[in-house]
Amino acid sequence: MVQTIAFYVMAAATLGAALAVVSAKNPVHSVLFLITAFFSSAGLFVLLGAEFLAMLLVVVYVGAVAVLFLFVVMMLDVDFAALRGEFARYLPLGGFIALILAIEMALIAASVATKGAAAANKLPSASGDAPSNIEAIGAVLYTDYAYFFQAAGMVLLVAMIGAIVLTLRHKSHVRRQNIGDQIARTPEAGMEVVQIKPGAGVEL
Repeated sequence: MVQTIAFYVMAAATLGAALAVVSAKNPVHSVLFLITAFFSSAGLFVLLGAEFLAMLLVVVYVGAVAVLFLFVVMMLDVDFAALRGEFARYLPLGGFIALILAIEMALIAASVATKGAAAANKLPSASGDAPSNIEAIGAVLYTDYAYFFQAAGMVLLVAMIGAIVLTLRHKSHVRRQNIGDQIARTPEAGMEVVQIKPGAGVEL
């Protein structure tokens, strides 16, 4: 009974936050509603026994992606009038896509209702010695296919460095730090001893 109530509460919070994301006029409020939707979805995954997916939603999406969106939106000078104009411009296309998604969801709901929710969502029986969800996913990611994920990480690292190198622009009027010249600098090159005659002063 408690799980059923928690499911309906989190599902309602997820749907409400998702509607608020696309209907809020302020982009900062949209990002905050998006974070709420992620948290509610993580709670639904916990109820389904998928703790690893819930952790990914909280750590990756809420802790990184949504916070990045929030900082980018707050740092940019957003023209809200232009945003509302673009929203009105693409409203027919967005409505058409929403209609297609609604039809697909209705077909899925009708199929589940025809076959029965219990038969459609029946889970395979597991013995008491079977590994948990997190242990099984960890074995796949870090034991069976660990080299592939490490190679993917290296590819992403090279792509990140390549993006930084491609977008780096050297400007002639901007002074840049040269580490090699600083290390190779000698006292003779960095200091000049001048003999000043008494009473002559210093010429600038």
